[in-house]
Amino acid sequence: MYRFLLSARWFGWFVLVCVLAAACVGLGQWQMDRREASLADSARIESNYDAAPVPYDEAEEYFDTYDESAEWLPVKLEGTYDSAEQRIIRNRPLKGRPGYEVLVPLKLDDGTSVAVNRGWLPIGDDEAGRPDSIPAAPEGRVSVVARIKPAEPTLTRSAPEGQLPSIDLGAFAEQLDYPLHQGSYGLMASEDPGAAVAPEGAPRPEVDEGLHLSYGLQWYGFALMMFIGLGYAARQEALNRYYDGIDDEDDDDDIIAAHPTPSRRRPPRRKKRGPTGEEEEDAILDAQGF
Repeated sequence: MYRFLLSARWFGWFVLVCVLAAACVGLGQWQMDRREASLADSARIESNYDAAPVPYDEAEEYFDTYDESAEWLPVKLEGTYDSAEQRIIRNRPLKGRPGYEVLVPLKLDDGTSVAVNRGWLPIGDDEAGRPDSIPAAPEGRVSVVARIKPAEPTLTRSAPEGQLPSIDLGAFAEQLDYPLHQGSYGLMASEDPGAAVAPEGAPRPEVDEGLHLSYGLQWYGFALMMFIGLGYAARQEALNRYYDGIDDEDDDDDIIAAHPTPSRRRPPRRKKRGPTGEEEEDAILDAQGF
């Protein structure tokens, strides 16, 4: 009854369904991978964000080479801000508001420095492309608690003098005459002594895995529905062949050539209501060409 499935036409449908189903499975796996990444980010936040600050001596390696497991880990740094080399990072929205971030090198006792992101500033009204004012960093020796964040990639767009298009520590280091750790920077959590006016601090990151699980299951469901739909179509084809009286041994391609349009099937007769009614019904069907 289902020998027609071996025809070229149905083999082509089967291959097409397999390709579409594989694409759906791939998209589902992509969503699952994104969910795993979101769960890993959430785990790092919960583990590191509120941890006790680690001394710089124990975390120095994280600033030289970024370690994903150390992201958001608070580190205690001591030194002096080099406000003369302060930079403004462009295109930094916060809670739907456009603005900038302030990046200042903190010169440490070992002769190196760590870039500290002191916070966020809104766009200015006085001059386009610049904040109206930049709060000064504390002068003299300061103790800073900053959370580890990875350096950002180089962007092709340019920036005005005193600004950077991204926190590209390699490019920033080329503008300084002393060593700068280029693996990670510090996102300021607190500084002592504090400044009278400071940029707005970064908000706590949200812990949310998103909708990746539901999206992934939907894609897997679409893949399954592809084969269910193919099976339903095969069942309908088998029923059509049965009612049309097509021999299952006939070649499927020859049948398509001989019947380019679907054949009309004789509808099932109603229940007999007597000789006269049956004859009238046959006459009506014959008149209609059945």
